[in-house]
Amino acid sequence: MTSRRILALQDVVNRVPVELNKTNQSVSQYYGSDVFGLDAMREYLSEEAFDSIQHSINQGSIVERKMADQIAASMKAWAQSKHVTHFTHWFQPLSGATAEKHDGFFEPIAGGRAIERFSGNQLVQQEPDASSFPNGGIRNTFEARGYTAWDPTSPAFIWGNTLCIPTIFVSYTGEALDFKTPLLKSLHVLDKAATEVCQYFDKNVTKVIATLGWEQEYFLVDSALYNIRYDLQQTGRTLFGHAPAKGQQLEDHYWGSIPERVSAYMRDFEYESHLLGIPVRTRHNEVAPAQFECAPVFEEANLAVDHNQLLMDVMEKVAIRHNFRVLLHEKPYAGVNGSGKHNNWSLATTGGKNLLSPGKTPKTNLQFLTFFVNTVKAVYEHADLLRASIASANNDHRLGANEAPPAIMSVFLGDQLSKVLDDLEKAIHSGKMSPEEKTALKMNIGRIPDILLDNTDRNRTSPFAFTGNKFEFRAVGSSANCGWPMTVLNAIVAESLIAFKNEVDTLINDKVEKDEAIFQTLKKYIIESKRIRFEGNGYGDEWKKEAKKRGLNNIPTTPGALEAMTSKKSKALFESLGILNHIELEARHEISLETYTKKIQIESRIIADMVNNQIIPAALNYQKNLVDSVRGMKEFMSADDFKTVAKTQIELIKEISDRVTTIKTEADAMTEERKKANTLDSAEKQAHAYCDKVKPFFDTMRYNVDKLEGIVDDATWPLPKYREMLYLR
Repeated sequence: MTSRRILALQDVVNRVPVELNKTNQSVSQYYGSDVFGLDAMREYLSEEAFDSIQHSINQGSIVERKMADQIAASMKAWAQSKHVTHFTHWFQPLSGATAEKHDGFFEPIAGGRAIERFSGNQLVQQEPDASSFPNGGIRNTFEARGYTAWDPTSPAFIWGNTLCIPTIFVSYTGEALDFKTPLLKSLHVLDKAATEVCQYFDKNVTKVIATLGWEQEYFLVDSALYNIRYDLQQTGRTLFGHAPAKGQQLEDHYWGSIPERVSAYMRDFEYESHLLGIPVRTRHNEVAPAQFECAPVFEEANLAVDHNQLLMDVMEKVAIRHNFRVLLHEKPYAGVNGSGKHNNWSLATTGGKNLLSPGKTPKTNLQFLTFFVNTVKAVYEHADLLRASIASANNDHRLGANEAPPAIMSVFLGDQLSKVLDDLEKAIHSGKMSPEEKTALKMNIGRIPDILLDNTDRNRTSPFAFTGNKFEFRAVGSSANCGWPMTVLNAIVAESLIAFKNEVDTLINDKVEKDEAIFQTLKKYIIESKRIRFEGNGYGDEWKKEAKKRGLNNIPTTPGALEAMTSKKSKALFESLGILNHIELEARHEISLETYTKKIQIESRIIADMVNNQIIPAALNYQKNLVDSVRGMKEFMSADDFKTVAKTQIELIKEISDRVTTIKTEADAMTEERKKANTLDSAEKQAHAYCDKVKPFFDTMRYNVDKLEGIVDDATWPLPKYREMLYLR
């Protein structure tokens, strides 16, 4: 009988291409047309309401309720002009996905009639159930109330027939239950700290914003094949699968010609993205077969995070139109590259000056060095917290191989820029500098733009690398909400800048000239953070040994990495800056542990289900065919001929028996360990038990299942194979 896998392959081959959304307009003509942005605001808002919302966006002030009513009415009018019927508060709970509850604009009135209404109260605040979202113990089931509150800094948009209003999400008692709230607080703290440091160099700087440009990697798989891979549907990755003869070893897919079906999909989701004001501009094949990447233009960090969360939703929905499923898991296939979401982070003034880009004068380069060195120092001081910010069950599969950075946090600067810091360290002594020393030092830093122009490089094995005018945090996973790692990065840099200013001001008060005070403090920071800088191969065993000598931690698994979240150092960081209190931080730690445990638990159950209901029956069915064949040969052959001819089949029968026995034994033992882990009395103990006791069974079973895949014939094997899924037809 033909297997479901064979039928699925036939469906792929016979597929009719999906028609695209077609428009003869250039992108600039429709870009952002489904966003309540500046143009829509100017058209629909009164001058008073427009000024009110702009002041709120730029200064962080609260929109008055009177103005909120005007803005809500105008927003409704704009949305209805585009045939919108519903609205929702769109928020980012700690589940990692976005959340929304749609309400209609209509409201029944007397006489069996209805009117369309959208008030300022509905715009500004709603009350979702705060106990049903991950809350880390902050909310009990009987304490259900929570609030979503409008974030005016991220514009409302239309998705489908719904007006989506970006909001924060907090509990009834005020604790943050989302990614956006701490991100906004971290951006505010960083703005204040960076602006005060900028005043050393330019008194006209009144605001500094963090910018973010993410690079989203993903895989595509045919829907027909996806639909019969139970593991892909439930976990986002293949729990079994033999490596194909041709994987990525020829590196011929990277930046190659994009397959037409994929190109059609890309054009479609880019069109939808541009309507929503998501500035996606780059697309290309990635290294692994069936792997691709898209990237936008840099944006303000809060808006960039919102856009990335929205884009992932757009990608998934548009993929279905094209008979694809998009895989955002960090490691959907073993043995080939995983997927990351490289976070390119920088700082800019409202005038557009990139603070991590050197200028044409020693003064602007000293400003560059100040923010550059403070960022390196921040990563050194909180390397373990930064590691915790990207920890997940998914990302554990990716880190440390196939162009993904290792679990050891380090900073790559490039040889030339490292030499600049080394020279700076040597040039400055604790005493007063002579005029000649000052001149030599300023001449040296004046050369920085030329050095960066020709000598900056990229290191794919570095988790945190300087790439010319930004830092690239490569360790962030492809399915992650990048709001949390950006919150951590903003917070640690803000803390460093605050300390830096205090130290410089102290030296100035002691009659040290400003430039010399800055130089001396920078030298101190360069020396203190030197151990975090690494220019070599992050995959090598030599680096693991060297990192240990330097006192840098190598934390390969999520339960161990997450411990840094609730350390005294981390609590002091977040509480002193007013970003998260200890209750909110401990809740996030608990949620992260529970999420890890649940993901490994789900994978364990699916593995047991698949081996018992798919793999073992298929293997035994094929084994029965071999046994019948051997019996037939024995019946018609002489003893000598049979012994010679049947040897291979008999060996296969024995191998199948051995592997089935191993798989079954391991599956049963894994189930027992899972039962033990479920009885433990804390989220931390359970996470460690699933990591150390349950998860190790996965590899043994996978090895034997993959060996069986290489033995059992195609018509019998129940699962689509890597050689079928990785090459799109």
